[in-house]
Amino acid sequence: MKELRRRPPEPEQVQGEWAEEERVDEGPGELAGWSTGARANTSALIRYGLWALLVLGPLLGLAAYLSVPAATRPASHPAAPAAPATGSQGASGFAQMFVAVFLSAGEGDQDKLASYYPPAAGLRLEGTSQRRTGEQLTVVRLRQTDRDVWSVTVAARIVSTHPAPSPSSPAGEGRPDPKADAAAAAADAVHYFQVPVATAPAPGGATGYVALAMPAEVTAPARITPPSLVYGPLRPALPSDPRTQAVTQFLTAYLTGTGGLDRYLAPGTQLTAVSPVPYTELAVDQLAIEGESGGEPVAGVPADGTRLRLLVQLRARGQDGIRVPLTYALTLSARAGRWEIASLDGAPASARIQPTASAPAPTTGTPLPGPTRS
Repeated sequence: MKELRRRPPEPEQVQGEWAEEERVDEGPGELAGWSTGARANTSALIRYGLWALLVLGPLLGLAAYLSVPAATRPASHPAAPAAPATGSQGASGFAQMFVAVFLSAGEGDQDKLASYYPPAAGLRLEGTSQRRTGEQLTVVRLRQTDRDVWSVTVAARIVSTHPAPSPSSPAGEGRPDPKADAAAAAADAVHYFQVPVATAPAPGGATGYVALAMPAEVTAPARITPPSLVYGPLRPALPSDPRTQAVTQFLTAYLTGTGGLDRYLAPGTQLTAVSPVPYTELAVDQLAIEGESGGEPVAGVPADGTRLRLLVQLRARGQDGIRVPLTYALTLSARAGRWEIASLDGAPASARIQPTASAPAPTTGTPLPGPTRS
């Protein structure tokens, strides 16, 4: 059998192959191949590392949180309280209307009351309808007793449409009858009625109201002691005092329509005179100046920008010729050697709310930042 043998390569061919292998081993192509593989391996490692972080991240965070002492952990915030009940304004108006119907109700008016308080349809009523009415009805107290329940106190003056004749005094006695005096006092008194009103959502997105009981007559709300004010004691308004002159000129223009207001106002202050004109003339009687204790001498106007609060008591003559007492709280500002009106304040300044650091001299006032608008 003939043996097949491979022909040995020619020396030049062997030399060329070795040369090619050397070029492959040492040339840049081999290095480029190894660089591509390294990048692929690196990308795989980074991808696996990111997946490991995604998996282990929450576990590591939980372990770190549990390792912190309880005293140093952030305090958990309590859940927000439930929203307060709505409809307070509507409950007030509902209670006012209910009290008005209640005061004038008589036999046969059960259905009128039942529209506010449904069980009133079975009430027993006495007297004739409209024998008395309520005047000057106003809400004097509003208190939330439950999430959807308001307790509304309504003040009213009761007027009898058919007043009963006053009982006569005993014959031969000139003293007034106590029963007549008591009846007159009751007729002139202001009465207070407490009404419980429940609120709930109604069709159409509105709020519905219903009374939970008939009105209950209660005592008048307690009076409180007025807070201390920043002003000194009231003293006579001297005509030579620049502050008296400033407030008199301003209030005359403001209340009687005499002249314009702009020339009496500090820059940035905007006020409009009362219209229609209510008074024909006025006289400033007393002033209470911020920081004054009374009896201080009156000097000139202090430096520009000085501001001063004061109370003004005056008497204004109405269109009917009768003088009425009025009180105004004003803030003055000094500029160019005269006092100007910086604001017509909504209420006297309370010392508890707006304390004065020190008692300034009566001619310098208390510097306050910025103009005040009314």
